[in-house]
Amino acid sequence: MTEQPAADELGDLPGDFYGYAHLLSPDERSVLARVRRFLEERVRPIALDQWEKAEFPHHLVPEIAELDIAGLAVDFPDRKAAGKLFGSFVAAEFARVDASIATFFGVHTGLAMGTIDQCGSEEQRDRWLPRMRTMEAIGSFGLTEPNGGSDVAGGLHTTVRRDGDAWVLNGAKRWIGNATFADLNIIWARDEADGHVKGFVVEKGTPGFTARKIERKTALRTVQNADIELVDCRVPGENKLAKANSFRDTGRVLRATRGGVAWSAVGAMMGTFELARDYAVTREQFGRPIAKFQLVQEHLATIVGNVTSSLGMAVRVAQLQDQGVFRDEQAALAKLFCTTRLRESVARAREIFGGNGIVLDYEIAKVFNDAEALYSYEGTREINSLIVGRAVTGLGAFV
Repeated sequence: MTEQPAADELGDLPGDFYGYAHLLSPDERSVLARVRRFLEERVRPIALDQWEKAEFPHHLVPEIAELDIAGLAVDFPDRKAAGKLFGSFVAAEFARVDASIATFFGVHTGLAMGTIDQCGSEEQRDRWLPRMRTMEAIGSFGLTEPNGGSDVAGGLHTTVRRDGDAWVLNGAKRWIGNATFADLNIIWARDEADGHVKGFVVEKGTPGFTARKIERKTALRTVQNADIELVDCRVPGENKLAKANSFRDTGRVLRATRGGVAWSAVGAMMGTFELARDYAVTREQFGRPIAKFQLVQEHLATIVGNVTSSLGMAVRVAQLQDQGVFRDEQAALAKLFCTTRLRESVARAREIFGGNGIVLDYEIAKVFNDAEALYSYEGTREINSLIVGRAVTGLGAFV
C-alpha cells in the first residue's frame, strides 16, 4: 500500500474525503498552496462586492500573472506543459473561492489559449501565446450566438468570406466572457465558399468589431460577458487559425474544456461544503450548534458525497486527457454529472443557512446563483445526456 506524504502546507482540500489531491507531487501541492493563499488573501475579500456590483477586478490580473499558472497545458521553451491533473486542481481551487474569477481564468487559459495552441501554426503560437501566458494579452472565445447555442454545430450564422489577403466577418455572438476587454478574440464563423466552420483571431480595436456588456445577470456577475457584433470586420490572412478548418477542430477544444467545467463544479462544491460545514458548527439553535441535528448532518454527508464522487470522476477525466484517449461522451458525462451534483449541493447548503442563505453576506447565495451558470454553459444537461445516450446505444436522438 502506497503511503501518503506527510502533512504539507496545502493540507487537506475541503470535501476531498479520499485524498485525491495526494496524487499530486510535493512540488505541485506547493504551487497549489501558493495559489490558495493568493485566492484567500486577494480574491475572497473582494469577491462579494465585485459580484454585487458586476464589476471585474482588473487590478488582480497582473497579480494572477505573477503566479505563472496561465496556460499550464501549453509547452513553452522555459516551462514544459504540466499534467492535466495538476492544472485541473488549480482550476478547482479558483472555483472554490470564486466561480467568476475561475471562469475568467478558464476562458483565457483554456478556451482562448487552448484554441491557439491546438489550432494555430507555430508562427501563430509564438506570436500570441507568450503574451497570453504573462496575461499582457487576454483572450476570449466567440462561438455561441444570440439564436444558436446547442445547435451551433450545424446552425452557425456568423459568416466569413475571403477578400484578397484578408477575411471579412459578419454576424453576432452572445455570452462571450472577457470580450469587453479582451485583446485577442477567437471568433468561429462559417466560410461562405465551402460551408465549413473556421477560426480567426480578432484583435482589440479591429474596425467592425463591437463588444457590449450583458447586463442584469443573476449568475457569474463578475464575469464580463458580451454581445459581439461583427459588421464587415476585416481580419488579416495571418489571423486565420491555420488548423481551424471545420467544426471538428472546434470540437477538439470543447472536449477539453467541457472536462474543465466538471473541475469547476468540483471546486464550487468544495467551497459549498466548506461554507455549510463552518456555518453548521457555529450557528446555534435550541441551545446547541445546528451541526448536532441529524438532518443537518445528512445534508453535509450528501454534499461531501457529491464532492467525492464528482472529484473521482474528474480525476479520471484528467488522467484520460493526459493519456490522449479522452472521448466526447466521457467529457459530456463528467460535465452533466458534476454540475448536477453541484446544483443539489448548493441547494442543500442554502437550506442549512435558512434565511441567511439568501443574503450575500453569507456567500452561499452567490455560490447558489453561480451554480446555475456552470450547470448551463459548455453544453446543457440535456444535450450532454444525448451525447452519452448516443454512445451507449449507438443511436442518435438529437432531433
